[in-house]
Amino acid sequence: MDTNTIAVIILFTAFMIFMILRVPVTFSMLGACVLTALYMGPKYASSVFLRFGDGVQSFSFLAIPFFIFAGDIMAAGGISDRLVKVADVLVGRFRGGLAYVNVIASTFFGGISGSPTADVSSLGPIEMNMMTGSGYDKDFTVAVTVATATQALIIPPSHNMIIYGMAAGGLSTGRLFLAGIVPGLLLCAAMCVLVARITKKRGYPRGPRYTFKESVRIICDGFLGVMTIVIILLGVCTGIFTTTESAAIACVYALFITLFVYRTVRPSDIWKIAKKSLGTLAMVLSIIAAANAFCYLMSLMQVPAKITGLLLTVSDNKYVVLLMINLLLLVLGCFMDVAPMILIVTPILLPVTRALGMDPVHFGIMMMMNLAVGSLTPPVGTTLFAGCAVGDISIEKVSKALVPFYAVMVIALLLVTFIPAFSMALPNLLMH
Repeated sequence: MDTNTIAVIILFTAFMIFMILRVPVTFSMLGACVLTALYMGPKYASSVFLRFGDGVQSFSFLAIPFFIFAGDIMAAGGISDRLVKVADVLVGRFRGGLAYVNVIASTFFGGISGSPTADVSSLGPIEMNMMTGSGYDKDFTVAVTVATATQALIIPPSHNMIIYGMAAGGLSTGRLFLAGIVPGLLLCAAMCVLVARITKKRGYPRGPRYTFKESVRIICDGFLGVMTIVIILLGVCTGIFTTTESAAIACVYALFITLFVYRTVRPSDIWKIAKKSLGTLAMVLSIIAAANAFCYLMSLMQVPAKITGLLLTVSDNKYVVLLMINLLLLVLGCFMDVAPMILIVTPILLPVTRALGMDPVHFGIMMMMNLAVGSLTPPVGTTLFAGCAVGDISIEKVSKALVPFYAVMVIALLLVTFIPAFSMALPNLLMH
């Protein structure tokens, strides 16, 4: 075997061994990079260490801490309570209404937090208490909560889309955000259809009806929170300000609303919220830094080009190759968290999809929908684990209850994969 082949084997074998030993993914990538670079020689070792710093020295990445901070402010400021009430006004009166409330509230909150885990942590306790208190089965309650929370990966402003955009070579964040709207709503509609079937079969109760005056008051109260996503989308997609500027404006808006309008956050609380955001940011940026070095070595050893050639030799049928890519992403999603998966897999599979004529934006949405399923599957399903912890229920019970949700999400994934208009209609119409 030549030097490159041995280096590839060392890189991936070391990475998998570290992961099996339950070493954090950042250090797994770091350790694999160091071992590979040491084998290849001193000059490669110095290049690898330089890549750690280069990975986070991007102006576009400044949007990530702002979006994380804005989401944490909104969560701490009681926006989640108001969004649940708005959803209850809209759909709570139907049979199984609280399950619909769960779906709709997660759609709203996903457009504010950009994080499934934040959705489960903020909305989860409220939704689960409401549903179990009204007679809903606990496993179904937690399954609905975690499955609908994954919409935050797809509906803008998903900070994982920003990471994908950078990994894909600097794609327009505005186009990615617009591309996620219809697939996110498609997933929401699919969840509602499934919930309707299950709630009717199990005979879950209807929710309360509100008077017109009460409905208007609740919707107006929650409208200010939903306006966050409107401000971001209008600013980015019209070109009034950049993604980073829109994220900063979202922070200012969130602080203003929670400090002076809702008055649910005190000035003394801001430091606590900032510390929480810094913890999340440190984790995200460390993964990005390590993944940048990992991707550098893969590029150096021509791994993406070799995998592209391999997949295209298996079949020249576009649909067969896309099915294989989806299957690969679904399997990998069971073992890797969202951010490292994006950073490692994008440079490998993007050339394959380009060769098939798929738009990189379309591929990004397809990847996010795969990762949404992956975040619900053991052994590394962070959204699933968060939901089970909040709901105080075993992973086995929730995984069984999630089976119909997996099916619905895969159907939505296939629709988005093979019908580009779901992803590309809005960005092609509104941005050129």
